[in-house]
Amino acid sequence: MRFGLRAHVVTRDSSAQAWATVQGFLDEMNPADVTAAQEKLAASEATGQQAMTALHQGVKPDDARALEVHPGLWAGVGLLRGGAGTALVGSHAEVADLIEEYHRAGIEEFVLSGYPHLEETFWVGEGLRPELDRRGLLARR
Repeated sequence: MRFGLRAHVVTRDSSAQAWATVQGFLDEMNPADVTAAQEKLAASEATGQQAMTALHQGVKPDDARALEVHPGLWAGVGLLRGGAGTALVGSHAEVADLIEEYHRAGIEEFVLSGYPHLEETFWVGEGLRPELDRRGLLARR
């Protein structure tokens, strides 16, 4: 048996750039959309979804950092969508630190995504992937 993690990623050249990006996501969230999404998600009986909802309690704060539930782990994604509602946020090195931390805890597989998909793929490919490779965290094929 192997264990994996599903999360979003917001990785940039600096931590400040990454947090400014998630602040922009938060600022763009329509409070009515957040309320509607949270009403729907609150009806879920899934234990995982209930845990995700507990991270942000359905409240959209003004400051993105208020939804940082662990250094570099942001719960803001879960305000609008179910499922994977957290994001690894920070510089490429900081996000690699988080991935390494999960790896040390026994996580072997990572399913990572971001918004917009194409742009975040660029940041992961150009910044995060080389950092993970330097650390020996990428599987060799």
